[in-house]
Amino acid sequence: MRVLMLSWEYPPHSVGGLARHVEGLSIAMAKEGLQVHVLTFAGPKAPLYEVNSGVMVHRVHAYPVNSMDFTGWILQLNLAMLEHAINLVQEQGPFDIIHAHDWLVAFTGRALKHAYQLPLIATIHATEAGRNQGLHNDMQRYISSVEWWLTYEAWRVIVCSESMRHEVQGLFQLPTDKVEVIPNGVDAEKFRTAHPQPQFRDGFAKPWEKVVFFVGRLVREKGVHVLIEAAPKILAVCPEAKFVVAGVGSMENHLKHQAWSTGVGHKFCFTGYIDDTTRNNLYYISAVAAFPSLYEPFGIVALEGMAAGVPVVVSDTGGLGEIIYHGRNGLKAYTGDPNSLAGNIITILKDPAYGEKLREHASRQIDEIYDWQQIVRKTMQLYTRVFKEYRYSSWPLKNGPIQKARRYALSLVGRRHPESVQNTVHHNRFSLVEQRVKSVHYHREGRKGM
Repeated sequence: MRVLMLSWEYPPHSVGGLARHVEGLSIAMAKEGLQVHVLTFAGPKAPLYEVNSGVMVHRVHAYPVNSMDFTGWILQLNLAMLEHAINLVQEQGPFDIIHAHDWLVAFTGRALKHAYQLPLIATIHATEAGRNQGLHNDMQRYISSVEWWLTYEAWRVIVCSESMRHEVQGLFQLPTDKVEVIPNGVDAEKFRTAHPQPQFRDGFAKPWEKVVFFVGRLVREKGVHVLIEAAPKILAVCPEAKFVVAGVGSMENHLKHQAWSTGVGHKFCFTGYIDDTTRNNLYYISAVAAFPSLYEPFGIVALEGMAAGVPVVVSDTGGLGEIIYHGRNGLKAYTGDPNSLAGNIITILKDPAYGEKLREHASRQIDEIYDWQQIVRKTMQLYTRVFKEYRYSSWPLKNGPIQKARRYALSLVGRRHPESVQNTVHHNRFSLVEQRVKSVHYHREGRKGM
C-alpha cells in the first residue's frame, strides 16, 4: 500500500507535537512494509528530499508571494505541495491513501482526493475553538471553517483521545462511525538510552537542586504561567527545586517577566528551542516532568516523560487526563489551579520512593499501549477498512463493481438510444443523472412525433 502523508511540519522543522507524531507514525509504517511518502514544508537546512528510516520525505518551499497573514502563507504552501504531489503521481503512479494532518494541509488533501478520486483520511490533532477556548475573531472562525471542511471531505477522521472525539463531533457535527480514536505513540528506546555527560547537568542546575522540567510551546494553552504561579509554594517547601522550561512561543518574554515579577526568576531557566538529544538528556536529569496544560487534545510530552522514566504531573484535561491514572502512573492536578499543581509536585520531590513506583507503572503502560507498533497496527487496520470500502464504492476510476455496472448500463442505453448518451462526460458523479434526463427527453419527443 502506498500512502501519502501531508503535514506542514516534520523534523527537523518542528513547532509542536505534530511533527513528532507524523515522524513516529511514518517510520513505524515503513517498518511494517508500507511505502510511505511524507510531503511537508522545507525548513532551514533541511534537504528537499531524503529517505529517513525507510520514509521518503519530500520538502517544498511556499511560493514567494507576500502574504498579509499566516493563512495567506499557508495557501501558498498548499499550492506548492499540490504541484509537487501531482508530479509525484505522474512519475510514480497514484497513491492508495491520502492522509492529511490538521487544517494546514486541507487544501492539498482535498484537491488530490478529487483529482485522483482517492480516499482521504484526516487526523485532527487540535481544534481552533479548543486552542482559544472559543472563536473570537474572523481569523479563528476561518480556520475553524477549514477544519470542518477537512472533516467533511475525509472518508474517516482520526483523533487521539476520547475527549477529542467528543470535541470534533460536537463542533463539526460528525457521525459517530466517521471518527476513530487512535492514540499517539512514542519510541521509548530514544528516551531510555539517554546518558548525558556529568557536566551536562551543570548547565541547568546546581548539584543539589532537583529539576522540574517542562517542554512545549510557550503559549497560553500550555499553562506555563500556572507553573510560575505555583513556584513560590513549591520553593517554600522544597527550596532545592529548579525549574527548566524548554521551548519557544509567543508568550516567552511575558513568562520570563512573570517569573521575575513573582520573585522566582532566579529559579527558572528558559532554554529556548532545544534539539531532541538535549530534550532527552533533560528528561534524564529531571526529578519531575510537569505539564499544566489548559487545553491538550492528547499530550505526547506526557508519553515522553513516562518513557524517559520521569515521574509526571499533568493537569486533568483532555488527553492528559486519559493517559494518567492518578497515583498509578503519574499525578493529576486540577486544571489551572496553581495550589493543586504545587501540591502534586511537592509530593514527588519529597518522596522519591513514591516517584519510583509511579515510574515503574508508567514504563509498563508505555510498552503495552503506546508503543508505535501498536499504534501502527490500528492505523493499518483503518487503512485496510477504508480502502475496501473505497473499492466497493463508485469512486475507483476503472475496476470497482459499481463502475463496471455503470459501464454495462451505459452500453445498453447507448445501443438502444445513442442520442441520449451523446457527449456524456465519463467519471462525472452527475453523469448518470444527466443521462436519465436525456433518456426521458428522448422518449417524450418520440411520443410527440407519433
